[in-house]
Amino acid sequence: MAQQGTPVSGSSNRIGPTGFVLAFGVVSMLADVVYEGARSITGPFLATLGASGALVGFITGLGEAAALVLRLATGPLADRTRRYWPLTIAGYALTVVAVPVMSLAASLWQAAALVVAERFGKAVRTPARDTMLANAGGSIGHGMAFAVHEALDQVGAFLGPLLVALMVAVSGYHLGFGVLAIPGALALLAVVLLRRAVPAPDHYDSPVRAEPGGDGQVTASRLPRTFWWYSAFTAASMLGFATFAVISYHLEVRRVLPEPLIPVVYAVAMAAAGLAALGSGALYDRFGLRGLVAALPLTAAVPFLSFSTEAALVWIGAAVWGASLGMHEATFRAAVAKLVPRDRRATAYGVFTAVYGTAWLAGSTAMGALYEVSIPAVAAFAVGTQLVALVLFVPLVWGAGARAIEA
Repeated sequence: MAQQGTPVSGSSNRIGPTGFVLAFGVVSMLADVVYEGARSITGPFLATLGASGALVGFITGLGEAAALVLRLATGPLADRTRRYWPLTIAGYALTVVAVPVMSLAASLWQAAALVVAERFGKAVRTPARDTMLANAGGSIGHGMAFAVHEALDQVGAFLGPLLVALMVAVSGYHLGFGVLAIPGALALLAVVLLRRAVPAPDHYDSPVRAEPGGDGQVTASRLPRTFWWYSAFTAASMLGFATFAVISYHLEVRRVLPEPLIPVVYAVAMAAAGLAALGSGALYDRFGLRGLVAALPLTAAVPFLSFSTEAALVWIGAAVWGASLGMHEATFRAAVAKLVPRDRRATAYGVFTAVYGTAWLAGSTAMGALYEVSIPAVAAFAVGTQLVALVLFVPLVWGAGARAIEA
């Protein structure tokens, strides 16, 4: 194994695994300024174009599904071609172009198409990027690698909404989207420079062994049963996790907060997500999957806080929503690296996030529709899904799944 923070012997990489994770965190930080800044105002922006609560839930849920379900194709593509860097760079390029163009959207369907296009860029890059991070995690700990990356990611997710909030206060939503072209260009430059510094991230991890008697090619292996059970548990949890677009729609139509403060609510959520990612990542490396159960009551509590008409509860709800998101996006991903063979990681990440995304699409659409009925209906739905997730979680912690993850 490589020494932490030092280049790998015999590798063309100019920085070690710790430096690689930190540098990739900076890339993601800049990209998050772009797309998380945009997401902080997507719900209210769609509302100004005539969208209902159910339609906001569907459009944003469809965008998340595009970002996640399409990884069923991009994950295996990354494993088959091993072209992790080209896919990563192409995905970032699509995202940082689609978001500023939102400033030119004049109709609901133009805006909806750009929301989905931005998320498609995430589908292209993420399995390849996560595979490279998992390679670095072989040296420094998978939980910590994903947690550090996610924490830096959330710094951008905190700054982006604040930048957008300022622009919205000055000149409205269109300027809020347009200003994001600047951090987008910096993100693209940063990822290209990182590619030059680390051409072979796979050298950070132990080599993949070919099956005996073959031609030197890695034989594809099946994804294990525990991986599928773990994916089902995560899907159940995400089914009751509201997208921020639905929450911000509520804040807009009920006039709970002034428009320029809505992105600031999202910034608070992103700060909480970064802190939660670091804490849960460290706990995962030390104690395994058990600590993730905390995400379930956090998710269940969100509707009681974020869909309130009391401003104080909304701010608390933002922190709770963000903490749950940070655990899902960092530590939940980290466990996948231990559940599957290394040569199938990109495929596994594609499948895992496709299941995750389908659940989020269904859940966000349902919660948007239930919002039109009553807020207590949204709360009941969230609590029910987290109880189902808890039932699925038990065998992972006290059965063969726990041994597989903690091995």
